[in-house]
Amino acid sequence: MIIVDQALQARAELGKPVKVAMIGAGFMGRGIANQIINSVPGMELVAIANRHIQTAERAYLEAGIENFRTVDNLGALEDSIAQNGYAITEDAMLLCEADGIDAIIEVTGTIEYAAHLVTRAIAHQKHVILMNAELDGTVGPILKIHADRAGVVFTACDGDQPGVEMNLYRFVKSIGLTPLLCGNIKGLQDPYRNPTTQAGFAQRWGQNPAMVTSFADGTKISFEQAIVANGTGMKVAKRGMLGYEYMGHVDEMTNMYDLDQLRELGGIVDYVVGAKPSPGVFVFATHEDPKQRHYLNLYKLGEGPLYSFYTPYHLCHFEVPISVARAVLLHDAVLTPIAGPIVDVVATAKIDLKAGEIIDGIGYYMTYGQCENSSIVQQENLLPMGLAQGCRLIRDIPRDQVLTYNDVELPAGRLCDRLRAEQTAYFSPVKTLAIAR
Repeated sequence: MIIVDQALQARAELGKPVKVAMIGAGFMGRGIANQIINSVPGMELVAIANRHIQTAERAYLEAGIENFRTVDNLGALEDSIAQNGYAITEDAMLLCEADGIDAIIEVTGTIEYAAHLVTRAIAHQKHVILMNAELDGTVGPILKIHADRAGVVFTACDGDQPGVEMNLYRFVKSIGLTPLLCGNIKGLQDPYRNPTTQAGFAQRWGQNPAMVTSFADGTKISFEQAIVANGTGMKVAKRGMLGYEYMGHVDEMTNMYDLDQLRELGGIVDYVVGAKPSPGVFVFATHEDPKQRHYLNLYKLGEGPLYSFYTPYHLCHFEVPISVARAVLLHDAVLTPIAGPIVDVVATAKIDLKAGEIIDGIGYYMTYGQCENSSIVQQENLLPMGLAQGCRLIRDIPRDQVLTYNDVELPAGRLCDRLRAEQTAYFSPVKTLAIAR
């Protein structure tokens, strides 16, 4: 942050702000807009796209901007940017293509729609900052390859728990320890929650019931921990993660994990329900040097062998502009896949499913997501949660059974399926062996 704030201040003093556009103007998007416009010198939110134009208008208005214009073609958008104006549009592809935009913040929470947007933005040499763990956890590794080829940054964001975990992971590594567990703290985990059970909470906070459900049923945390795994090389200890319930502080949990198992797996991602400090994140790590372990004990981190580090909060939209600045000014990704997928999120029946039914979306009534190591996903031909929506069931599936590709018919012509197939082929063991040779 010390580097980022100074870099942004320098851009502000030069009169050359970072120019960013945002796709998606829902609850979180409106918070991001407000933050950039009113609290981030050296950065400008030059355009907002949303499928319902009134929602894009609301985002600017709530942030105090009234002099925006509606555009429906590339020339009009580029003219607005050149004149240091603000633009709204229903055509998000314009933002991905327009000159004068440094980075795209993608906040739609979709898979197929977002896949089209992100690939187009990358093709037009724009950095991409995702508030979309669902897309990242489904086809992030291959999108990272596309971004590398285009010379741009593809990254998750600060503020969301995965980004906070990754910042903590990098800090712990930087002071000489070996992280063996990246953890996420939850207040609730019930895979059978649905938009009906979560309607009251959603209404209270002005959020989408399906989005709220995806947090409650474990799907969101599965995607979040999957992208942390893909950014660190860590795995899961078992399908669905260990997911302990513990009412004390995470500092007290270091003896609950099998150290040999953690080392054998190269570290794990996991979550805990009920622990403090909620809703924070934590990293457990070891140190091999007995002299340094003595100092860690002196500094009140205990005798080891696992040492606990934590961040007691995550501030979501407040920190997203930091991610933009890191990408544009420092070419630094907050969290991005380091290679092929390590952990995937697989679709699991939330209720008894019947042949002929069409699977609804993430956070709805029919499925929830669980983490599984990608090697097992490949071996068992399991269906990624991010690809389940719109699939037609060809056989009955009992509650809590994980779906496979053999259980469904995929919708025709989806880009997300093509990207997933490209990802599988690119990171196949045969190709990896060939590269090594």
